[in-house]
Formats: sequence, C-alpha cells, structure tokens
Amino acid sequence: MRKKTIQRGKRPELMWGLGLNEQLKRQVEMGVGPGFYVRNFPLGSLPWSRDMSGREKPSAAWIPWSVWSDMPESRKEEYRSQESTQRILIQDKDDEQIEMDQVLSEGFLTVVRTPLTRPKVQDAVFRAKEVTSMYSDIYRMTEEIMLERELLSRKTDQLMFLNKILASATESLDPASILLNAKETLSLVVPIKMIHAAFWTQQPESEVTDVEIFLNGTMPPETESRWVEEIMAAANNMGSGSVNGFQIIHAESARRQEFSLTPDDGRLAIMPLTAGQQTFGCLMLLCEPDYRLGKDQVETFRSAVTHLGLALRNALMFKEVKLRADKDALTRIYNRHSFEERLVYEIKRRRRYNHDLSLLMFDLDHFKLVNDTYGHKAGDMVLRKVGEILTDTFRTTDLAARYGGEEFVVLLPHTSEEDAWKLAERVREAIQSCDFHFDGQDFKVTASIGVASIEAGALTKDDDLILKADKALYEAKNNGRNKVVISKPPIMQAAML
Repeated sequence: MRKKTIQRGKRPELMWGLGLNEQLKRQVEMGVGPGFYVRNFPLGSLPWSRDMSGREKPSAAWIPWSVWSDMPESRKEEYRSQESTQRILIQDKDDEQIEMDQVLSEGFLTVVRTPLTRPKVQDAVFRAKEVTSMYSDIYRMTEEIMLERELLSRKTDQLMFLNKILASATESLDPASILLNAKETLSLVVPIKMIHAAFWTQQPESEVTDVEIFLNGTMPPETESRWVEEIMAAANNMGSGSVNGFQIIHAESARRQEFSLTPDDGRLAIMPLTAGQQTFGCLMLLCEPDYRLGKDQVETFRSAVTHLGLALRNALMFKEVKLRADKDALTRIYNRHSFEERLVYEIKRRRRYNHDLSLLMFDLDHFKLVNDTYGHKAGDMVLRKVGEILTDTFRTTDLAARYGGEEFVVLLPHTSEEDAWKLAERVREAIQSCDFHFDGQDFKVTASIGVASIEAGALTKDDDLILKADKALYEAKNNGRNKVVISKPPIMQAAML
C-alpha cells in the first residue's frame, strides 16, 4: 500500500485550534509535522471576526465537540462563514458517536475521535486539502465562466452598438441627418461634445478640390473660424489636395441652439472616412478630455466609423445623382423638370397663404446668331455665364432654371410685381454689360424678359402664370428686344386699345 505524504511548502501552513488542551494540541502538531503551524486559541480567547478577517487564513481548524457544543449559535455562524477554512471536529473517545449527517450539518468536513494518532490526523488533513483543492478548482472555473460571460456580454453590447450605428446611418440619405444621428449613437461609447465633418471632391480634369464642411450647429463667427481652420488643416493632412473653395453647412438639430465650444475645450479625435482605398472625408470629434477607451472599445469604435463612412459615402453619391437629375449640366442651375415641380408647390402655397408670387421668363436675343458666328462652344460659354448671373442675383428661396435652349425662368415667391420688375432689370443689365471673348473675337449678348405676377388678394387665376409671362416675353421681343415687359391684366389691356 502506498504511503501518504503531505507536500509542504517553504513557509509553514497555518492551522487553528479552538480550545484545544495541551495534549490535543501536541497530538495535532505531531500528526501534521513541521510543515504546519498550529495556533491554538484558549477557551477564554476564541477568535472573533477581526481575527478571521486577517490576511492569512487558516487552512483548517480543529475544534473539540465539547467546545463547539457550548458555543453560541452566532459564533458558530461566524466560523461557518469562513469558506476557505476546513473545520475538523474532535470527539472524545468516551462520547457517544455522532452521526456523519449531523457532523456535516454542523458545518464540519469530518470527525476524528481521540486519541489523535498520526494516521488519523494526516487522513483528516488530506481530506481538507482535497476539499480545498476542489473548492479552488471550482472557484477558478467559476471565475473563468464569469470572465467568459463578461466577454460575451461585452461582445453582445458591441454588436448591438454596431447594429444601432447601421440602423441610424441608413435612416436617411441626408449627410447632415446622418451626422446628427451618429453623434447620439457614438455617445453610447464615447462622451462626445461635438461632431463635425468634412468631405472633399476633386473636380474632373483638375487637381483642385471642393470641400463641404458640416458643422454641428451654429456658433459665433470667431468660434466657427477656429473650427474651419482645424478642419481644413486635417483635410489637407489627409490628402484632400489643393482646395478650390469650401462650403459650410450647419447640421442643426430640431432644437436650434448656438455652440461656443472650441477645439481646445476637450480631447480632439480626427477619424478619416474611407471607401475602398480612397479617403473622401474626415470626422472631427470633440470628446471629454480625460476619457480613455479600452482596446476592444477602440476596435468597435473604428468599425462604427467605417460603417458610418460607407453610409456617408452613399449619401454623398445620392446627393450628387440627385443634383445631376435636378440641375442643368451646362449652366449648373435647375432644369425644367425641377422648375415645374416647384411651380406646382408654390402655386398651392399661394392658394393657401395668399401671398405674392412672380415669374420671370427671358430669352437671349439672337442667340442662334452667336452659335452660327462663333460656334456652339461660344454659345455654351454664354449660357454658363447667364447661369452664374442668375445664381448670384437671386435668393436661395427663389428658383432659377433653364427652361430650354436659350430660354430661362425665375420663380419668385413672396415677391411683388414691382420688385420682380426691378430684379428683371438688374439681370438684363448684368447680361448686357458682360463682355464675351472667344477664339480672339469679342461680342455681347442681350436678353428680353417677360414678368408676370399674382398679387396677394388678387381674384385672377394663378395657373396661367407661365402663359402670362410668355406673352410678356413675346411683347418684349416684338418691341425691339433687350427690355423688360410686365404682363398686363385684361382690364388694363382693354383700356389701352
């Protein structure tokens, strides 16, 4: 039979004796050998909670049945709560033998009857070590399971976060709306104060770049300038190229408010936006200064920005396609289809709110002669210039469109007939004053303009606005061209006959 041996460390292992007499203490010490240190507490000095909360916990406690029986139940519970300590019951040989069920119910590992011989003591110590080792394994396994559960929970949170990013990013095809949703969603991981973005597009057959800057709300001019400088510097560092110009768009929330936070009011994080191998923009995040992300959070955040970049890229492509569909490719102003849609909308609004509505319709005089004399490229140059004049002259709420060929229209909501006439004169003079140069030749172009208006409170029909403007234009061309003619009401026309 193989003899049991107790493995000892360099430092003696601590055991307790609770109320052991000298004989029992000596028998325990002889049984366990020099690898253990038995600290015995006399009957009048049994350990309390402060003794049990020490750094070094006893691996086992030897307790006579007589001592345990006289102990108050509250003290027994304190000893039972020491899970790292195995309790060994000592029963006198003359006492009635205690059933094992009772031994276990009292919270003891095993019972040893006197006299405490070396085999009995060592057998009890081996049992204590086996149970302690088993508890240690269970504890370690429990820790591993808890760690795996925590990791799984974090992975689940990360997947839910990415899913939320994808859902919010695909709710809209408007870049400003996507950025506002992104600020709210990204704040679940990083406390974001502000989020700005820049997108750049290289012009065809050119090395210059146009930049669109989306600012998170309005801000004082000096603050806005600071952000624009910071964003443009980031765009330049990321390879945007030589900048031709930039446009600022305020991505405002439903609750309009002014922000005064500068790039120095937090920790600034600049994230590139890429699609394939191309960098087309960047995000600029102003975060809390002392916040730090864990390694897995950084990876999750980068994945979120990647998904966000793809959504923004799609939104920008949609915006470009819509722009091409709504605007004339040559003059860069709206096309006839966009004008007709807007006209229906404005007429409905006028019927509801009864405000002024005016329309300019004009035609370039003798434009066919320009094409025949100087060529169609010269004609295209003229049309582009007229588009620039219309863009610079009218408000963003007005709509200028190329109606067809050399014909243009301008829809003017909330504009009286007198004001529409003044604007028409301004456009006519701007076109007349332009000097055109093509292929070494100089020439000028003029325009005839017809004005039609529906005044607030007027009882006339408003669905023949185009017809009236067209008649006024026809009259301008018949009366010598290069002039503005206002459509006359039927009563006034009758009086003039």
